Amino acid sequence: MNKLLQAGDAGYDEARSVWNAMVDCHPAAIARCHDTADVVAAVRFARETGLEIGVRCGGHSIAGHAVPDGGLMIDLTPMNAVRVAPERKRAYVQGGALLGELDKAAQRYGLATTAGNVSHTGVGGLTLGGGMGWLARQFGLACDNVVSYELVTADGDVVRASADENSELFWGLRGGGGNFGIVTSFEFRLHHIGTRALVAEFRYPSAAGFDVLRAWRELSTTAPREATFTASITADAVTVGYVWVGDGGYELLDAFQALGPADEYVEEMPYLTLQSRDDSVQGHRYRRYWKGHYFKSLPDDAIHALLRTPGVSASLQAYGGAIADVADDDAAFSHRDTQFEFVTATRWEDPAEDPTRIARLRDYAATLAPYAGGAYLNVLNGDSIDRAFPPAKLARLTALKTQYDPHNTFHLNQNIRPAGSAAVVGMMGG
Repeated sequence: MNKLLQAGDAGYDEARSVWNAMVDCHPAAIARCHDTADVVAAVRFARETGLEIGVRCGGHSIAGHAVPDGGLMIDLTPMNAVRVAPERKRAYVQGGALLGELDKAAQRYGLATTAGNVSHTGVGGLTLGGGMGWLARQFGLACDNVVSYELVTADGDVVRASADENSELFWGLRGGGGNFGIVTSFEFRLHHIGTRALVAEFRYPSAAGFDVLRAWRELSTTAPREATFTASITADAVTVGYVWVGDGGYELLDAFQALGPADEYVEEMPYLTLQSRDDSVQGHRYRRYWKGHYFKSLPDDAIHALLRTPGVSASLQAYGGAIADVADDDAAFSHRDTQFEFVTATRWEDPAEDPTRIARLRDYAATLAPYAGGAYLNVLNGDSIDRAFPPAKLARLTALKTQYDPHNTFHLNQNIRPAGSAAVVGMMGG
């Protein structure tokens, strides 16, 4: 294991800074790992010294799970290599790589796999929670496209998981989060998509929001799999549209234009531009908070509730297609019958605004809770883990956790507790 970074060392403060500026924790040490052997050494060192473990890749956990206060942060960011085998349509990705690195490597050959919508998100965190992205309706979630994982367990052992090897672990890693160990490499299935994407957005005044969202809901039921329908809601406007990856996409414009006069934005762009257009160019300076729901349907009453935004923004993204093709029992990821994912998020800079900003989002999310049918593991924020998994699946995950991590060594995550363990309190409340 390379030299540990400690407070006062060059690079320490940069390494402990994550995407949410509300997280200002100080690890006792930071282990910057360059290969699997470094990760093994770091895990064993933490176990021997009794240090709490956090695992850092992209640092996008809203709760700041990557940064253990007084513990050992295992920093995977030096492990960022991506190798593509175009003839096999495979990508071999180290555990610290970011989505942008995977996208760039695959797009050299017109290939891609499902990845999130922000290029500086970590491949590991996104994929282990499920991994929604613009290709999911065509090819499934990111976790549905993993062929194999290499994992360092709580005992410091290195194991491989695939459909044919440690198959129950493979099942759990497909949507069960970082509960079972540290993934040091992924093998992904790639798909030929070309290099083109189309983005269409139609902005309406809030007074038209109810009718527009109802029509958008109905249009989404027959949307081709290349199209991912999107909607955003602010205090003064409602924007609906879609993202299309691959050739075509213009055939949907007439139906959207028929919704009424709107500020229209339609643009073709490279897929790599699509994948980075929502990046935060300000870096990690903002304080952030979010809440999320899965909607199995979007009844009119839910639309009315969505439009009562208390000065915050909300977004909807359509599921279905290849996501729903996978049998629910085939992977830990749950709620494949979701029609729309809802997220409300806010960001700010002044710490004095923390209580007001957080309370506003909690209240808004609570008004939508009666229409919710679970939540995405990666957006849980103080929520119970059973929002992500139904009881039978959570029981199966608990058994797997008990087998691979009986002492809950890896608990700074959306935690599935092993049988007989006490509750572990997260770094942020609900």
